[in-house]
Amino acid sequence: MRRTGVGVALVLVAALGGCGGPERVTADDAWIRLPAVPGRPGAAYFTLHGGRSDATLIDVSADIAVRGEMHESMTGAGGMAAMTPLASVAVPAKAKVVFAPGGRHVMLFDINPKAKAGRIYNLTLNFANGGRIYVGATAVAAAAPAPSF
Repeated sequence: MRRTGVGVALVLVAALGGCGGPERVTADDAWIRLPAVPGRPGAAYFTLHGGRSDATLIDVSADIAVRGEMHESMTGAGGMAAMTPLASVAVPAKAKVVFAPGGRHVMLFDINPKAKAGRIYNLTLNFANGGRIYVGATAVAAAAPAPSF
């Protein structure tokens, strides 16, 4: 009987420990837009959910691309569209940071020409504190609509 009480107490402590949200940054809604023309870059998108403390995303790579670069699209002077490289992205505690078309995104260079729409590929997100997140991303054809999550 005593063991049951201890087991219930451990479950309650674990449950209460989770009340403040996730300990670490998490990622979801990941997808990859494949390039319309072979040899051109594609793009990766996802949503980050901040953990209990601030974090800094410093690098993103994909298993189907040779190189990934974080960028942000914006409207510059004179209404011209501009894209700026990002060395890092702040992920405040308990905040949501979205990488989406028209905003922050990851340019994927030299995508494997055998990559196919509908398949899931891996993104690796690296943080300044040495943390790393792996997230599956659905590949979408260039002309196809973005997935709805």
